[in-house]
Amino acid sequence: MTFCLGASVDEGLLAISDTLITSGREMITARKLTTYQPKGGAMFVMTSGLRSVRDKALTYFENALADRDEPFDRLFEVVNLFAEQIRQVRREDRKWLTDGGLDFNTHALIGGQMRHDQTHKLYLVYPEGNWVEPSRATPYQVIGSTGYGKPILDRTLKATDSLRHAFKVGCLSFDSTRISAADVDFPIDVALYRKDSFELVEHRFDKDDLEPLSSLWQERIRSAIQDVPNEWDEKIFSKLDT
Repeated sequence: MTFCLGASVDEGLLAISDTLITSGREMITARKLTTYQPKGGAMFVMTSGLRSVRDKALTYFENALADRDEPFDRLFEVVNLFAEQIRQVRREDRKWLTDGGLDFNTHALIGGQMRHDQTHKLYLVYPEGNWVEPSRATPYQVIGSTGYGKPILDRTLKATDSLRHAFKVGCLSFDSTRISAADVDFPIDVALYRKDSFELVEHRFDKDDLEPLSSLWQERIRSAIQDVPNEWDEKIFSKLDT
């Protein structure tokens, strides 16, 4: 499984991905986040699903980028180009994957800003090549293992939050997923993009880097639960005393 989170706040974009790849009983570490700095823009691509589909689609995509003479004006044009490669791989490989008992499974998150985009953008691309853009009401998308880290995002992330706040929430969302999902793990790759900068910054975090945050969060959760007043639960606990 995979954890890839893309978040779009007014200040910019956040991308977080784990690096654990499982194949049968084997586990390796490999990047799931790729960044690009084409002329007049900056963008990232994250993927979940079959690694072979991801690698082939990205190879086709990078070849198409290299063959293009004119820079992209808007990010949705890049997304459409990537979608074309997904559909091409689907035409080539779907039958053989199905014959082998595998589904054609790949999702992608593409974020960035091109020269004529009024602001940064984030898109979720489905295996069929169609895509959606997150709304301001829910300014994030998760692909891969989506359930465990979603509650904290829904409760604490808003489009008006700072990029630093989004980063903290994103790391805690990953940590929640890592604790509950055995096939999601460190290290994590992070990319940040500040609106209108047309530059991405990246960093890889190991378990030791986030251990203080994880421990602090766990202590705060336990403390918050202990501080919840008891009056509301007396309807059942009072029965233990009769």
